[in-house]
Amino acid sequence: MRLYEHEAKIIFRQQGIPVPRQIGIAGRPEDLDAMDLSFPLVIKALVLTGGRGKAGGVQKAGSRPDAGRKIREILGSTIRGYAVERCLVEEAVQELGAFYLGITMDPADYSLVFMASASGGVDIETAARENPGAILKKVITDNAKKLPENTSAGIADFLVRDRDRSGDLRSPLIGIIESLYALYQQFDCRMAEINPLIITPSGPVAADAKVVLDDNGLYRQGALLEAVGIRDTRHDVSEPSRNELRARAAGIPYVDLLPENHRKDDSKLYVGLVPGGAGYGIFSIDETANIGDRFFDGRVVPVNFMDSGGGPPRGRVAEMFHLLMDYPIVDVIITSRFGGISSCDTFIRGLIDCLRERRQKGLRMVPVFGRMVGTDLSSARDFLKQAKSESPEALKDLSMVVGNRVIMADIIREAITRAFEIKGLKR
Repeated sequence: MRLYEHEAKIIFRQQGIPVPRQIGIAGRPEDLDAMDLSFPLVIKALVLTGGRGKAGGVQKAGSRPDAGRKIREILGSTIRGYAVERCLVEEAVQELGAFYLGITMDPADYSLVFMASASGGVDIETAARENPGAILKKVITDNAKKLPENTSAGIADFLVRDRDRSGDLRSPLIGIIESLYALYQQFDCRMAEINPLIITPSGPVAADAKVVLDDNGLYRQGALLEAVGIRDTRHDVSEPSRNELRARAAGIPYVDLLPENHRKDDSKLYVGLVPGGAGYGIFSIDETANIGDRFFDGRVVPVNFMDSGGGPPRGRVAEMFHLLMDYPIVDVIITSRFGGISSCDTFIRGLIDCLRERRQKGLRMVPVFGRMVGTDLSSARDFLKQAKSESPEALKDLSMVVGNRVIMADIIREAITRAFEIKGLKR
């Protein structure tokens, strides 16, 4: 569950992280009349997505009429598909510099990753691509409740290494770094981020705040939710990735397991999954990761959850495979069709439609391994046999077991083994 900026800043204040003075929430320009205004101030769109600044959703105002105009303008806008219904009004702070701080979990091995950069206030993914040396990543593998002192000190030293009078900043930075990590652990977060952490004449201030809570831990966070004014669980849609938006448009239940623009480790194998129903999708993720840990030194990364159950039509099945083949990080696709409601015949026709189209158009092809068993299996078997004779080049990287003579766990292991060989990596 994502928190709005003003909610996240309530937590920051409680944890001792300095934030600008929060003046109020405006749902219309007239709401300013009840606020204790001091200028300049900042008007911010309250939406559960990033990119507000680039979309005109963050603006400074120097007077009451100016603030009213800015609120009216922002309230009439839409940012990345989110209609703006409220604005945060807060004091503007003098900026002498800006840092980035963030902590999240690496889904590949469940370690925590603390990231820092002296290039705050910009798209951190872009900064990482264009200048990797500007980003410091500290991996915390033991899930420590408290950030080790040498780690927080090292992060602070990295941030101030090119600044004059860095001693004035080092101590408060260490405190903020440790507090951000502590609240991440205490409140069952999936992400806690400050971007930008603005350097002002009186010290660092968190000008923005992003907190994402783990839904599985919300039952422990009643006091936190009450403190930020949430009476019931918020059923919001988190900021979707490009893949998730594409899947949603096609009616495909899909979730990316890696952050968008995740940097690929060429020593690892990245596995896309097209399983049957939702339960089988969870099994596929767990079994792929488990086999990777047991037999391949932890170098296997499942990249997505997908639910292809419920009898999807042929075109939607094709799009499921198109989506993963268009995802550059995917090295191999593992699929399964346990035909109950769903038809094996419809499934294999959709998959082969995808492979034939991509071959014809010269699009990226990814090896596909899988098994199908259940409804319409005999017609699916006949169609697959005919298709292989008619389109051998398009289907040369398709390996499909027909029937249940091989269990899915063995198929996953064999697929991973062969995919490592195709990629030219040692097992």
